[in-house]
Amino acid sequence: MRADTLVILDFETTGLSPDMGDRAIEIGAVRLQDGEVIEEFQALMNPGFKVSRFIADYTGISNDMLSDADSCENVMARFADFLAADNWVAHNTSFDKRFLDAELQRIGRTYSGEPSCSLLLSRRIYQDAQSHKLGELVKHARIHSAGGYHRALYDAQMTAKVWMAMLEDVAERYGLFDLSFSQIKKLSKTPKKSVDKLLSSWCV
Repeated sequence: MRADTLVILDFETTGLSPDMGDRAIEIGAVRLQDGEVIEEFQALMNPGFKVSRFIADYTGISNDMLSDADSCENVMARFADFLAADNWVAHNTSFDKRFLDAELQRIGRTYSGEPSCSLLLSRRIYQDAQSHKLGELVKHARIHSAGGYHRALYDAQMTAKVWMAMLEDVAERYGLFDLSFSQIKKLSKTPKKSVDKLLSSWCV
C-alpha cells in the first residue's frame, strides 16, 4: 500500500495509560487516498466517569460535553468499521496505539492494518526542526494552522498535512514520488545518520 493512502488518527484521553484505568474521551481520524483527505471521523465518548479539571482545561472537553456523548464502546465499534483494513498513522503512535488496542479489546474488535509514526518519521526528515511536537512541525513545514490543538480531529488533520509535507519533501529531494508504506516504516526506524544513504539507494 502507498504511504499516502492510509488513516491518520488521534485520541484525547483521561490520562496517559489505559493500564491505569484511563479511557479515551475523543477520537478523530482522516482517511488519505492518494494524498487527499476523502473522509473524516470524529466523536466524543463518555468514559463512564468524570474527567479531571486538568484534562478538561488541556483538551477543552468538559464533563458536560461528555455527559451527552455516546459510550466508548459504541464509538469504538463505529471507528473499527471506519478503520477497516487500512494502515494507520498517529503522531507518537505508541501512545495512541495503547488506547486503540485497549478500547478495541473491550469490545472484542481488532484491526489488520499496520501502524507507523509521524513523530519518528519527522525526526528523520526534519532533522533541523527545533522540536518534533506537532505544533512546531506545522510551523517548520510552513503549514497554515488555526491553532486548535488537543482536539482529536484537528490534530489528525494537522498530522495528515505534516505527513504529506514530509512525503513531498522526500519526493523533491530524491525524486521518490511513490514510496510504499513499508518503505516509510523502514525509514522511520533508520538511524538519522543513515537516512540519506537509504533514500539514495531507493533512487537507483
